[in-house]
Amino acid sequence: MMSIAPGDSLPDIALTAPDGTAVRPSDFAGKKLVLFFYPKDDTPGCTTENLDFSALSAEFEKVGTALLGISKDPPKKHLKFIEKHGLTAPLASDPEEGGLSDALGFWTEKSMYGRSYMGMVRSTVLVGADGKVARVWSPVKVKGHAAEVLEAAQAL
Repeated sequence: MMSIAPGDSLPDIALTAPDGTAVRPSDFAGKKLVLFFYPKDDTPGCTTENLDFSALSAEFEKVGTALLGISKDPPKKHLKFIEKHGLTAPLASDPEEGGLSDALGFWTEKSMYGRSYMGMVRSTVLVGADGKVARVWSPVKVKGHAAEVLEAAQAL
């Protein structure tokens, strides 16, 4: 289902920052970039993942790597999530339809208790300073993931 692989370029689809401004992958040209896609603000796994990336944000910065957490949650919800947990890793909202997560194959049909619904597959993309995808993790297990991505960014 995933439609992005190492060596690919990311589609330059606009996301929305919590302050309402547009943010695009191309805004990070010349830097390494970690895009971590997660299902929903303020749920246990997603909170842990955001706290883990936030805790390591200074380390990512030291190796010239920008972070951007992405979900379908609206910008106002991201603001509350950031304030509630003191997050330092920036967040962005992906459009309801036709967004970056759709283009990459991370927004997909899921099922739980026999019910089908659309949902985010927890995934991470590491993009090199050359703008090419260096590594993709999908699906992601939260425990230890941010540290694993940091190691990959340091090695890039």
